Amino acid sequence: MGALTFTDEFTSTVQPGRLFKALILDAPNLIPKLMPEAIKNVQLVEGNGEMTDKEIVIGNALNAGDKIKHLKHRIDAIDPEKLTYSYAVIEGDGALEKVDSISHEIKFEATEEGGCKTKNVSTYHPKAGVEVKEEDFKAAKDEGLALLKAVDAYLLANPDAYV
Repeated sequence: MGALTFTDEFTSTVQPGRLFKALILDAPNLIPKLMPEAIKNVQLVEGNGEMTDKEIVIGNALNAGDKIKHLKHRIDAIDPEKLTYSYAVIEGDGALEKVDSISHEIKFEATEEGGCKTKNVSTYHPKAGVEVKEEDFKAAKDEGLALLKAVDAYLLANPDAYV
């Protein structure tokens, strides 16, 4: 079976640069604070510690009950000026055991209203002989959306943060 690709969009009244800084550049610090029930910690596994380092590999310990408990992702490309971020999930348990990797390409674009539209293109690369369906990853996609909404709500409640 070939790769499966899904596109998700999220619209916010927060400016794209602020959302990018909070969600991408400060993710290791901010996300465990906003979602301690879902993400226990984020730690650097390889790299120099800067989120703009393409060689970084980040491990996440998740508080996900019987769902995914850990994952590792590798940054493939990050451009704070163009507000784009590409990374691949390269290791994990649960539903992630069905895939070799999941690649994500995220773009933050300004809207006419002054907010932003976030577009995430996710491509699931299944292991040989394994069939994957969108519903296999629905919980992970839902948690990703919940994370985005949590950061958005934080920025709306804290207008001076990440300016």
